[in-house]
Amino acid sequence: MSAPENMPRRNLLALGAGGGLLSKASLHSFSEAHAAAGNEPVSEMALEPGWLLRWQDGEALLERDMHILIRHDRIVAVQDKPLPTSIPRLKMDNCLLMPGFISGHTHVCSGTPTRGIIETPGRGDVRPLELVETLLDDDDLDALTEFNLAELLLSGCTTQLEMSTTLRQAESYVRVAKRLSARGYPGAMIPNITRVMPIKTAQDDRVLTDAEPETLAEIERYLKFGLRHQNTSDGRIRPMISPLGCDTQTPATMRAIASAAQQLGTGIHIHLAYTPQENSNVRRRWNRTSAQWCEDYGFFEGPFFGAHFSHGDWAIDAPILRRHGAIYSHCPSVSGAGGPTQPYPEALGHGLKVNVGIDTHSNDYLENLKLAVILGQARYHLLKDVSDLPLQEPTITEAVRGATLYPADALGRHDLGRIEEGALADLIAIDVSGFLVGSGALPPEPLHNLLYSSGRFVRHVMTGGVVQVRDGRLEVADSKRVMQQGAKAVEKIWAALEAEGFFVSP
Repeated sequence: MSAPENMPRRNLLALGAGGGLLSKASLHSFSEAHAAAGNEPVSEMALEPGWLLRWQDGEALLERDMHILIRHDRIVAVQDKPLPTSIPRLKMDNCLLMPGFISGHTHVCSGTPTRGIIETPGRGDVRPLELVETLLDDDDLDALTEFNLAELLLSGCTTQLEMSTTLRQAESYVRVAKRLSARGYPGAMIPNITRVMPIKTAQDDRVLTDAEPETLAEIERYLKFGLRHQNTSDGRIRPMISPLGCDTQTPATMRAIASAAQQLGTGIHIHLAYTPQENSNVRRRWNRTSAQWCEDYGFFEGPFFGAHFSHGDWAIDAPILRRHGAIYSHCPSVSGAGGPTQPYPEALGHGLKVNVGIDTHSNDYLENLKLAVILGQARYHLLKDVSDLPLQEPTITEAVRGATLYPADALGRHDLGRIEEGALADLIAIDVSGFLVGSGALPPEPLHNLLYSSGRFVRHVMTGGVVQVRDGRLEVADSKRVMQQGAKAVEKIWAALEAEGFFVSP
């Protein structure tokens, strides 16, 4: 969550050719096997990409004409020797095969209700997101969640660290993620969207302390949610504790959050120093920066993902985050299209590990990956001669590393974020050769072609061996149905906003 200083209510949640099957026979055998299994992992499949991205001691290793064997949910072979022709296969001559993207910060149910309506200056995303919770029934919530999650999968995002704005939306995420075979670390925002604004905007700290009993009750409910769903859906669902931010907590709720996170064992996902008011309020109340306060309560004892970090204290906070191996989740679409940039070059310059997150509004992971690099490079060149802070220019290689390897390792998941024997088959294939993204031939430096790409160029996606996208088409749900039902849900939000005068220009 991030907001321009002069617009405190805006965006509270800051809140072509792509390769095909080898042959008609292979297509037939693959399709039969997949249809028989439904959303189950394929029993066996060979992948033949034009380019393959692997990590070798943390450095990008690009290889041509490799052969990858998938059995059920795992990668069992990565080799330059062809696999037996009897194995069903996907031939991806024009594609770069990569590990699936991991978003370190999402609010999945909040994307489409705000997209294209919050970009007018003076409007915020708070009211649309309140209506998502208060206006929609569970069926509408599931329709909205499914539309947004389908977009994430279509753009190559196989794993989401999900901070739902309410517990009801977190339950919706789990239901839908199970149906679509997505990998998720869901939690519900503490305090939730229906309670947070009076706490955040109050001039009197008594509002925060008076809210403490209900916040403690929320934490207990979210812990029960986490324990109930932990390691369900064949281990793909692993809930986390997801506090909104330090400025909406008290010492008692901080202790309860740390205790709940320890019981779940999956870590903490939080907005960190995300508004100018957060660090100032935390400092005034507790004489600590947000990162210091998190450290005081043991938040870094497990995985830690802090989103936005637009208003941190670099001298104090960066060493803390670095020491604990915390992940900064940078979200270039934080305030919708054309929003303010975030401190990607500063974070790299201070040695932080940076993930690219989705946040809300845009569910196109590949587009956000590209924006992170382009906006980060622009910020670097604007600041490099005037800033006293160490800066590092972002590159597409570093962004991809932050989208795969860094978050996987921070989660303690050495079976994710990489393509190697024994790893889970969370994989995406991106066309890097066709119109608009390439030159008609397989390029010599395919990572650079991602800077001309978007989710429209993602050709194939699988999570744990389940093929969710094939030839750019959603395989795990009926796209037409998903779009129609998602549209009905979001149109209810827009109609209510129109009745309230939301669309009148400020």
